[in-house]
Amino acid sequence: MEKYQIQGGYPLSGEIRVAGAKNAALKIIAASILSEDTSTIKNVPEIEDINRLIEILRNLDADISRDDSTLTISTKDIIRSDPDPKLVKQLRSSIMLAGPLLARFGEVTMAHPGGCIIGKRPIDMFLAGFKKMGAEVIDHQDFFTLKAKKLKGAKIVLPWTAVTVTESLMLTACLASGTTTIINSAMEPEIPALAEYLNKQGAKISGAGSPIITIKGVDKLSAGTYEIMPDRIEAGSFVMMGLATGSEIKVTNCRPEHLDTVLLMLEKTGAKLEIGADFIKTKKSKFNATELRTHEYPGFPTDLQAPFTVLMTQAQGQSLIHETIYDGRLFYTDKLSNMGASIIMCDPHRVIVTGPTKLMGRTLESPDLRAGMALVIAGLIAEGETTIENIYQIERGYENIVDRLQNLGAKIEKINS
Repeated sequence: MEKYQIQGGYPLSGEIRVAGAKNAALKIIAASILSEDTSTIKNVPEIEDINRLIEILRNLDADISRDDSTLTISTKDIIRSDPDPKLVKQLRSSIMLAGPLLARFGEVTMAHPGGCIIGKRPIDMFLAGFKKMGAEVIDHQDFFTLKAKKLKGAKIVLPWTAVTVTESLMLTACLASGTTTIINSAMEPEIPALAEYLNKQGAKISGAGSPIITIKGVDKLSAGTYEIMPDRIEAGSFVMMGLATGSEIKVTNCRPEHLDTVLLMLEKTGAKLEIGADFIKTKKSKFNATELRTHEYPGFPTDLQAPFTVLMTQAQGQSLIHETIYDGRLFYTDKLSNMGASIIMCDPHRVIVTGPTKLMGRTLESPDLRAGMALVIAGLIAEGETTIENIYQIERGYENIVDRLQNLGAKIEKINS
């Protein structure tokens, strides 16, 4: 079993470059199904979620090659629309294949997707959207089937903002006849990036990045070359890591404008930052407790709540962390308590963190992708040795993380035992 072994208490220094955005790359790779032409996608991160999606597409007979961070994808030989259930259950984002397969082949059968265990994430909104566009939906306990001779444009009102639902319906509507309008759509930066990619291939999408997106269906999409933007969640994670360890590190190849609310909250705690056009530099700081509420973009991202909570264990006073998106995302805090953090869980959505507290090294299991990275940060500031198990969860979203942290001076190793 592979594990991370971390010796805490060492300051970091140097530069760390942000990789391509996981949540943008996954959706753009799925979009390749909509065209029989060859797609070239640059700056694709080398992470397990990408590897799993490639595995699913290859199982459907897609031709995919990789040269460093560039993927070349041809889906012209795909003739099936029933992805392997075992592979689908390994990846939450596999749900993104449903719409493109339905639009191209008129029918798709898929297992319910897998992914992180961070609260209930049902696919009802996906299925309701497909149904609005004229698909017959047959939902079984473990899988679902969609059928539609020709999808039709529709007005789709989302009951609440949902990123992956918005993206999935955008993809599905590209080849539908007529116009689709998505109301209460998500506004995360990955959404206009997906629209930009699709429009370059001949789609007609407007309003991406706003609450109302309009898609005028076209008969055919081409394919071309596209570069994935930097990962804002990875950038935010590294900034908080630098602050929590009292280090001066420079996070490069990022887009600080995608982290406006995050940077505001950090500065509110007393964090000292130097912000450039494409970098953020951390400086040694003293932190004050604050209240945090996660929210859909442009609010504070739920994916950065766990690293922020670790940072607040080093802040003076009591911080209230309010997780508004997922009902199970704060359960990792018992692991921080085991390390010596003073954390009281008020309910599944709120914890009170009292600091500053000295953290002590422990053996921990990564519960999910983002909490796993937070535990790495906790290990870097803890006294003694921290061992983190179930590191597959971390490597789902952070490329080559051990080598990159070692280059900053972190005492971290990947071991087999």
